[in-house]
Amino acid sequence: MKITSKGQVTIPQAVREQAGLLPHSEVEFDVRSNGEVVIRRMSTPVSPIRAAFQKVRGSATAQEFKGMGTDEFMRFLRG
Repeated sequence: MKITSKGQVTIPQAVREQAGLLPHSEVEFDVRSNGEVVIRRMSTPVSPIRAAFQKVRGSATAQEFKGMGTDEFMRFLRG
């Protein structure tokens, strides 16, 4: 495998699949003292709206939403 003049390299499909690398995945590089380079998938930051959904996922009766109307719920989700 060669590095292009722009410093790019193609990660083989089998390696991408095994590492869980999808298009637009963020990665970080760790250069070790012996010259090895480790490419690591970075965790995706969670947006506030996704965090709100994760907080109540699987529960339609979450305490925070008891008695909350649709408009109030949408205001909560939108921050």
